Amino acid sequence: MAIDNQEFKNSLKLWASGVSVITANSPDGELGMTATSFASVSMDPPQILVCINDSAETGAAILEDKKFAVNILTAAQEQVSNQFAGGSSMQERFANVTWHKGELGLPLFDEALVSLECSVVQQVRAGTHWVVIGEIQSTQCQSGEPLLYFNSSYRKVAD
Repeated sequence: MAIDNQEFKNSLKLWASGVSVITANSPDGELGMTATSFASVSMDPPQILVCINDSAETGAAILEDKKFAVNILTAAQEQVSNQFAGGSSMQERFANVTWHKGELGLPLFDEALVSLECSVVQQVRAGTHWVVIGEIQSTQCQSGEPLLYFNSSYRKVAD
């Protein structure tokens, strides 16, 4: 028998991870959501994956448009993470961060540590989520420190 939801949460909150905001386009405008479920998949071809709840508006747009971007946040972008985690409209989220359209026309954050524009190559249903595999089409990198999440709190890399 599988563990219950609370045991699952208690276990995985002890996994330190970077924080990213996944962005996409829809006919109604730009969409974005905070996500920590992001990983490298393949070097050749360059692929990553994100896991998105099937009820997420951003996820629906990704599955329809077959494109998305991953904006890996810096230690100075904790507020951006909170903003895109919910509680405000998409218009408010994007109004409170500086961004531009990338090569694929996707929203990329000007101050992100890394921004990756991807085309969807595969999507797999897993419980309440979609595992979306994207092939990286373009990337933008800057220097800085990543925003981390561990034990239900934001963290920074220690010197």
